[in-house]
Amino acid sequence: MKKKLVVLTGAGISAESGIKTFRDSDGLWEGHDVMEVASPEGWAKNPALVLDFYNQRRRQLHEVAPNLAHQILADLEQDFEVQIVTQNVDDLHERAGSQNILHLHGELLKVRSTGDASFVLDWSGDLLLGDCDFNGNQLRPHIVWFGEAVPALEAAIDWVEQADYIAIIGTSLQVYPAAGLTDFAPKNVPIFYIDPKATSISNRRNPLTCIAMKATEGILVLQQKLLELEKKN
Repeated sequence: MKKKLVVLTGAGISAESGIKTFRDSDGLWEGHDVMEVASPEGWAKNPALVLDFYNQRRRQLHEVAPNLAHQILADLEQDFEVQIVTQNVDDLHERAGSQNILHLHGELLKVRSTGDASFVLDWSGDLLLGDCDFNGNQLRPHIVWFGEAVPALEAAIDWVEQADYIAIIGTSLQVYPAAGLTDFAPKNVPIFYIDPKATSISNRRNPLTCIAMKATEGILVLQQKLLELEKKN
């Protein structure tokens, strides 16, 4: 039976494909205050602005491709049961070939009804005011905004609790609730942390290997270390 490798990914893995991280150093998202474009209050105040913001993100997504880090995570499915928990809303993991992916913060290429959260559609083009479900409810981006529940969190916790190995790639894990996921790792399960600024994390029960590299470089180190561990076992 293959060992379970649970991978937590964030903006850093997609940045190397050319996707700009939403939040700049000044705290603005593409020139907007985050609450204007990523909160229920912002949506209620100016839905046209919110739709335009995500339409631009969607167009940009069509112009980029998965990078080596995405591709090697897909390749690792040959040797491990790989489960990816991502904070990213892009589809680069899917396009690289990974099979088991949880999107904590929603998906850019999906929309849902404002009247029924379970009514979700694939959506690759622009979403406009007047685009509605069958009952006349406006469609909105299928994104988890600030202040909203994270429906995939329980499943993500289940995955982490059963992991044999955990890798963290391209995220500082400072945004909750994702930041608390490693606390659910079984005791002594190895954790590998890939990020140019990788330092210690709050978890103290698990052996931690920091790989202070960008995702496309660190993924090669991770692959080698995992395969070496498997040979020992």
